[in-house]
Amino acid sequence: MIAHDAAQGSPEWFLARLGIPTASRFSELLTSQGKPSASQTGYMYELLAEQMAGTPEESFSNAWMERGNELEPMAREYYEIQTGLTVEQSGFVTTDDRSAGGSPDGLTPTGGIEIKCPKRANHIAYLLGGKCPAKYTQQVQGLMWIFERDHWDFVSYHPEMPAQLIVRVDRDDKWIGAFVDELYKFNDKLAKARQKLGLK
Repeated sequence: MIAHDAAQGSPEWFLARLGIPTASRFSELLTSQGKPSASQTGYMYELLAEQMAGTPEESFSNAWMERGNELEPMAREYYEIQTGLTVEQSGFVTTDDRSAGGSPDGLTPTGGIEIKCPKRANHIAYLLGGKCPAKYTQQVQGLMWIFERDHWDFVSYHPEMPAQLIVRVDRDDKWIGAFVDELYKFNDKLAKARQKLGLK
């Protein structure tokens, strides 16, 4: 792994991510069921555009996403109190060959955490489901691959609710194997497209 010491959201952080697949977008490569995603081509064009322009694609942000960023430290503290584990914050990290990267919400001595601070209705849905929602499977499993961990904890936190959710997700080597195969196929297409566009 290669760590990039840059604050999340900083220009240096965006530069480190530029033009490579990142964990929050791994769903664009492979579905949670282990099948190639129909979104691959569009995502490849987005990465190529980022690299050609030298700046990241304009990111979508709304009130809920901004609220989530504000509540994340509270959720992290709640997790530490409930589990007795110390959470270490990490910047953006890439694989040694820079084939992919990710920014975890936190690392524990043996795993990591993915924090979501959703609106109330979604929080209730997560509580009733009692597991990591399928739409976050790729991100969580991908981070386990990048950071070489055997488990990751999914946290759903809402300050107005008396109940919060902390569930452990175990590493799925079969899914990760399929993902890595698909990632390198995708990166091969990406490299050929870069060459055609005259990009390094």
